Amino acid sequence: MPAPASRGAGETRIALIDRRRNLLFTAKARILWLGLAFLAIAVVAVMRLAWLGVVQPATTEQSMAQALLPPRAELTDRNGVVLARAFPAYALWFNPQALEDSGPPLVKSAPAVARALVAIFPDMNETALTRALLSGKPQYLRRRVLPEDANRVLDIGELALELPREADRHYPQGTLAAHVLGYVKDGEGHVGMEDALQARLSDPALRDQPVALSIDARVQGALEDELSRGMRLVDAVGGAGIVLDVDTGEVMAMASLPAFDPNHMDQAAQAMVFNKVTNQVYELGSTFKPLTVAAAIDAGVITDISRRWQAARPLQMGRFRIRDSHFIGASLNAPEALMHSSNIVTAQIADELGPARMKDAMARLGFNARPQIELPARGFPIWPSGEWPRLRAMTVAYGHGVAVTPLHLAAAYATMVNGGIWRPATLMKLAPGQAPKGRRVFQEATSARMNQMLRLISTRGTGRKGDAPGFRIGGKTGSAEKPGAGGYRRTTLVATFAAAFPMDNPRYVVIAMLDEPKGTAASSFQRTAAWNAAPIVGRLVPRIGPMLGVMPDDNREVDLSDLNPLIHGGKE
Repeated sequence: MPAPASRGAGETRIALIDRRRNLLFTAKARILWLGLAFLAIAVVAVMRLAWLGVVQPATTEQSMAQALLPPRAELTDRNGVVLARAFPAYALWFNPQALEDSGPPLVKSAPAVARALVAIFPDMNETALTRALLSGKPQYLRRRVLPEDANRVLDIGELALELPREADRHYPQGTLAAHVLGYVKDGEGHVGMEDALQARLSDPALRDQPVALSIDARVQGALEDELSRGMRLVDAVGGAGIVLDVDTGEVMAMASLPAFDPNHMDQAAQAMVFNKVTNQVYELGSTFKPLTVAAAIDAGVITDISRRWQAARPLQMGRFRIRDSHFIGASLNAPEALMHSSNIVTAQIADELGPARMKDAMARLGFNARPQIELPARGFPIWPSGEWPRLRAMTVAYGHGVAVTPLHLAAAYATMVNGGIWRPATLMKLAPGQAPKGRRVFQEATSARMNQMLRLISTRGTGRKGDAPGFRIGGKTGSAEKPGAGGYRRTTLVATFAAAFPMDNPRYVVIAMLDEPKGTAASSFQRTAAWNAAPIVGRLVPRIGPMLGVMPDDNREVDLSDLNPLIHGGKE
């Protein structure tokens, strides 16, 4: 039966062929899947390599850059001079648990270790150090340790004396602008712009970007130098000064003396952090008189500048008497009253202006609120509330009954001379066009007239010692008795000269104030501002004028042709 046999063999071959084909297909499929798996692994590997080569280095570099950033941004003056910067330093830490056994924390005796530390740091107190070492309490023994001193501490051989690395704040200019800057302790700013800008200076995203303040380090140095010299000449207990841009409100310099060194904040330095410019309120005496006259001109009380008021007799107001320091003349007009600083005439002008308008004028100058500036410590004025009685308005007219800071006065004088616009003061450098719009207080014509009168005071009145050739300074002196128990103390004065320059186009206001000046040979044994505060401005302006772009010019002068004929002789 050959036919069936032949069919069986064919079927077997066909089955084998199908099986081989299936096996081949399975093998190819497995190879394909294996290839796809290898391809996926390769893609993942390439992507990982790309991430490691591109993304991670950027992240690492960013982290390294963050680590290299200073812990706190720099503060600079308006010209980029560094005033405050952070740097790594050491601290001296006492760790009583440094030794593993339960014995005493020190190998040597506490007095011996204290003596060794005082040999390295002579300003430290040996008794206090010994007490700290015997207390057994972990504590800082000293901050801000130099590397060479740290090595000497290690040579003592005490494991309990540790030297951790930490960030420190350094003020390369020393005491310069200390009250503007403040200081840093444990990473936190205290007083000054270190406090006001705490969030900005410590922001990790901005720590590499210095913050430019408005002050000019050169002008600041000159102000502190002349103010300090003026204090020494008359043995004053303190001083304050400010240089203010009248058009922007930028503070070019601010000084409160005695100063402190923010690099060494010991107990003595802590006692001097109070800022007399922004935080101490004073009755600033006759420096208020030009503001009173300006308010009267603006309100239409003074329409004829030649009008005269009696000056021969004191003003009797109930049991109070308003008098001048000496007889000036039988009658005075407003320019003469400012030249010779007459309380009698200024009080009469304020009386005609009236208490309501007088109070409103002072309020519009900001005398009823804390001064506006970035610093955290700002003194609140002594400002009588409610309706002012007639006598109050008259005494405020010549600077008694209201107490303000020197910064208040600077902003008011800037308003009076710049065309009548009040602007807040600022310690931040402003870009061109960034000055605040401000608010109008005086008419432009009033401001122009006051500029004439201020110049007149410096050429022919009590401010003559505050003048400087070519700079056309104008200003008003003020000598106010300080209040005390039972009334005013006649033997203690606050002497102030409030000035601006150049008066034909005022650009800067300068305030110099001395607290309790004495009558010395340098002041011809006089205690009033004409003899002590005014000369400070007269010496300062020629130093700072060129720095601020104001050059002396003997060929220019304020036009006083309509005022000079009104001025009569009078004892000064």
